[in-house]
Amino acid sequence: MRKIFVIGIGVGDPDHMTIQAIKALNQADVFFIPDKGAEKAALRDLRTAICERFIENADYRTISVDVPQRTSSGDYLASVDEWHSRLADIYARLFEHELEENEIGAILVWGDPAIYDSTLRIIERIRIKGLALEIQVIPGISSVQVLAAKHRVVLNQIGESVLLTTGRKLAHGFPDEFGSVVVLLDGTQAFASLAEPDLDIFWGAYLGTDDEILISGRLADVKDKIEAARKLARQQHGWIMDTYLLRKSDRGRC
Repeated sequence: MRKIFVIGIGVGDPDHMTIQAIKALNQADVFFIPDKGAEKAALRDLRTAICERFIENADYRTISVDVPQRTSSGDYLASVDEWHSRLADIYARLFEHELEENEIGAILVWGDPAIYDSTLRIIERIRIKGLALEIQVIPGISSVQVLAAKHRVVLNQIGESVLLTTGRKLAHGFPDEFGSVVVLLDGTQAFASLAEPDLDIFWGAYLGTDDEILISGRLADVKDKIEAARKLARQQHGWIMDTYLLRKSDRGRC
């Protein structure tokens, strides 16, 4: 049976690779490297650099995976479902043609496979369609962890929960039932539209890389600064990957 390692590789700093992840790299025969085009070539290049740095025996193969664009439509869930179906078909063909029955394939996942990444969902679609695969997941350091470490903060207030959500959800407003919210995948800068006067923000882009940007403060005071920094960074690099923590201001709590 073909075996697939789904390996979390952190968010930009190769030193965040765990010992378990490095051991898995050195067992794999074929690496399936997502290619999202020239705009996000840095993400592809980092995966290649990690292989070159940590794999002791160079007798492995890399297969480029052309990742199609998601079709935008009014029905977000339907468009994601259709996109995942296309990706599952692409990966299934590659697994069948590029991976022998006794070989191990690997997919290197940015951050951690369990946090806002759909690799495991896509592989499950492949298995449902009938391709026998043994799956092993190796966790990685996520952008959420790196963000908190870089800003030297604890994600949760004492006795309270933390919500992980997206910019699309935050656009409906800061959820009253949570004191702290971590936001990923915010392409529209939803934080800028929030009207709550008592929010602090801890924002980071390109976390763990040489291009890392960190800004924090009361949201009303720094949101324009973040918008400007985000716009300039996107112009310079052609892409941006950022995340942030929002929480209700309370200087007496930690």
